[in-house]
Amino acid sequence: MTDTATIAPVPGPADGRHVPADLPARIQHYIDGEFVDSADGDTFDVLDPVSNEVYLQAAAGKKADVDRAVAAARRAFTEGPWPRMLPRERSRILHRIADIVESRDARLAELESFDSGLPITQALGQARRAAENFRFFADLIVAQADDTYKVPGRQINYVNRKPIGVAGLITPWNTPFMLESWKLGPALATGNTVVLKPAEFTPLSASLWAGIFEEAGLPRGVFNLVNGLGEDAGDALVKHPDVPLISFTGESSTGQLIFGNAAPFLKGLSMELGGKSPAVVFADADLDAAVDATIFGVFSLNGERCTAGSRILVERAIYDEFVEKYAAQAKRVKVGYPHDPKTEVGALVHPEHYDKVVSYIEIGKTEGRLVAGGGRPEGFDTGNFVEPTVFADVPADARIFQEEIFGPVVAITPFDTEEEALALANGVKYGLAAYIWTNDLKRAHNFAQAVEAGMVWLNSNNVRDLRTPFGGVKASGLGHEGGYRSIDFYTDSQAVHITLGEVHNPTFGKQ
Repeated sequence: MTDTATIAPVPGPADGRHVPADLPARIQHYIDGEFVDSADGDTFDVLDPVSNEVYLQAAAGKKADVDRAVAAARRAFTEGPWPRMLPRERSRILHRIADIVESRDARLAELESFDSGLPITQALGQARRAAENFRFFADLIVAQADDTYKVPGRQINYVNRKPIGVAGLITPWNTPFMLESWKLGPALATGNTVVLKPAEFTPLSASLWAGIFEEAGLPRGVFNLVNGLGEDAGDALVKHPDVPLISFTGESSTGQLIFGNAAPFLKGLSMELGGKSPAVVFADADLDAAVDATIFGVFSLNGERCTAGSRILVERAIYDEFVEKYAAQAKRVKVGYPHDPKTEVGALVHPEHYDKVVSYIEIGKTEGRLVAGGGRPEGFDTGNFVEPTVFADVPADARIFQEEIFGPVVAITPFDTEEEALALANGVKYGLAAYIWTNDLKRAHNFAQAVEAGMVWLNSNNVRDLRTPFGGVKASGLGHEGGYRSIDFYTDSQAVHITLGEVHNPTFGKQ
């Protein structure tokens, strides 16, 4: 392995800005056990979301770089030890990876917070969850049992799971390190090799995987990383003939492009896409608990979360009270610098995304009643800061009701009947998550069955067991990962049939 470039001098921070010590001068690709520049030497700027200043350059990968990374991963798969190791041997390495991630929790969180604008307290949680993802799949592959079917004395049939090859992993800029672990954990656990293409807005924490994997003993070439723009590096990875499966998390329009580009190669696809998830609050719900949960559900992670309950549907009998309480609490949500432990909403990831969110807020002012937020918070004249913003009385055909904003913006809409609530909940193109608040057990289960969402939480907020499937329906995704669904996606299931008794064959061509 060659090292990255020398450490850059830390720039003088703007007011209130925290700059981590020992930032790298640049970010390179990691291919076949070495840090390397792009073949053409091209780079792109990486911005600090608090100041929007360029703080480093990252290697801008193109087709040539992806070709080199895939060749290394393919060589490690066909010639290297990783796919042929016993599950217990791979499990030990995955547990070492988890140990290292946990030991660097504070540093990972500091870099993640700086690079993405995520509040430091929430970034710490992401680093711990990343370690848990590796532990989970390290245990799962050892405990895994495959099916066997017997006809005594005549036949036995069994299922043999095999790693598929080079997995192409394309990850988003929201909670990037943790979401990378969601894909890296099962892809590696099942014996595949990987090429990771992280989001260009947030490449900093992804650059740490190489050192973690080397220290844990992952063989050379099993993990490869190519930075770059989606239209260059991501596109080349999707179209590469030696990459048989793609796991992608991102927006729905990009997912459509990937679907089309992967179709000629008949690749395996798992895509977790956008969301516009409803939180449905019935009159018999615990109102205070529902307000707390729905505040957290849309404003945590800066509102940049796929499962955000960004449409709140409230039964009319409690609607006015709910809106009043919700707006008052939203105004108390603390916007601040990402490194401040008191911060609840930090800076949005990039000025391009900030402009998108602000444009939706302006649209919302013509579509609903603004009851909280709606602008830049006081004292934050620069950077990508947005007040937690709440619109009430939002009609179902409003753009802020129908379209994913992916920021700290929520639309509240009243309903009169359970049938109307269901129609509103299902009346968008997305179907990732849904949250239902009611103390009527019969209604809760029936509504959960009828709502068009891949995941439903009843009187709960986004607490998920890693054994359960994660994914959406409609425009929110294709396929599910999580638990055994991830094992299914990253392996081929080969059926082996053995005759134990006399062979009974039809006879053709005999006189």
